[in-house]
Amino acid sequence: MNWKEEILEMVKKTKISSYTVSNLSTEKKNTFLDKLASNLSEYTDRIIEENQKDIKKAEKQGYTCAFIDRLTLGEKRIDKMIKAVKKVKELPDPVGKVIWSTVRPNGLKIERVRTPIGVIGIIYESRPDVTIEASILCIKSGNCVILKGGKEAINSNKILVEIMKKSLQESDIPSDAVNLLTKGGRKSVKFILTLYEYIDLIIPRGGTSLIKTVVEHSYIPVIKHYAGVCHTYVDKDADIQLALKVVLNAKVQRPATCNATETLLVHQEIAEKFLPKMADLFRKNGVEMRVCERTKKLIPDGKDATEEDWSTEYLDLIISIKIVNSIEEAISHINKYGTQHSEAIITENKNAAEKFFREVDAAALYHNASTRFTDGGEFGLGAEIGISTDKIHARGPMGLEELTTYKYLIYGNGQIRE
Repeated sequence: MNWKEEILEMVKKTKISSYTVSNLSTEKKNTFLDKLASNLSEYTDRIIEENQKDIKKAEKQGYTCAFIDRLTLGEKRIDKMIKAVKKVKELPDPVGKVIWSTVRPNGLKIERVRTPIGVIGIIYESRPDVTIEASILCIKSGNCVILKGGKEAINSNKILVEIMKKSLQESDIPSDAVNLLTKGGRKSVKFILTLYEYIDLIIPRGGTSLIKTVVEHSYIPVIKHYAGVCHTYVDKDADIQLALKVVLNAKVQRPATCNATETLLVHQEIAEKFLPKMADLFRKNGVEMRVCERTKKLIPDGKDATEEDWSTEYLDLIISIKIVNSIEEAISHINKYGTQHSEAIITENKNAAEKFFREVDAAALYHNASTRFTDGGEFGLGAEIGISTDKIHARGPMGLEELTTYKYLIYGNGQIRE
């Protein structure tokens, strides 16, 4: 059996399992989550051992520190995964929820009810914690999942899926509800994108090239987790101390994530007071600054920003800085270079904040807060399967409800159409 035949067989089994999983009781799904939390705790040392294999290989191949950070699973991150599992267990089950209803003049009662999507394919890179977060959300929302992680995290992903399958079996749920693709390399991605008879939705999480490949070749509907070129705009009416604190957090707290701020925009009227202080903080935290011509006068050691910098997701301790003449210029810059992910304004002017919220096109907009909060867990969703930068069906952090569709249930007593 060649790799295509193996993958097709696996996908078919996942599709068959979806008919069972879509009808699981909330209690049954929560039993699985309990088992999974317990097994993740029990096998923590084994997970770290397998993850170390991936880290050592990545270090030998010269991957960046930011990349290795995304790849790493230590005790704290495993504990975070376990907490996410427990949080998802406590969340309301969306399946079967009536989201709209009406009674027609002819007596027909019509309900719009949440229902699972079916089989969801997740294509992602480097971050093995996605393996758990994506899977638990899929199972709790009555879906099955096919995972295609990056080769750099293969050992980590294998052990995590092994633990999930064990937990599924212990809960009397088909173990094929979660499957990991390990054969076929990059070719396997294009292959599964043709299997529209068995896979209902594709969610890619990764770099620009991965997203483009998926969109160009998919026969299956796609919800994109696109790049996070996020901005923080410091308005002329900003509280400087608040701005310093928020901007620093947005850049350095975890720079390798898609919700980290990549470009800082500063109103010209506050630039002279704010930017030298901000630059000092950036220097102390090892942040490389790429600056516009006007900013260069205030931060002489900043590197000259290029046109490409304004549209770059660094995922590293690098930030672009630009002085703007007005809030209108800031909004125009964000709408031109942003990726509709997360954008922030720092200001004490309520009208300016309202204008920013009204005119900036993005999934998440912040007033006086760090862009780093765009996250399913932080939003109270328990976990997230991704952050959608699309506008149709789902936008922003995708939790349980975003992994459902709906169907209409119509109750009658003999009505016929005239």
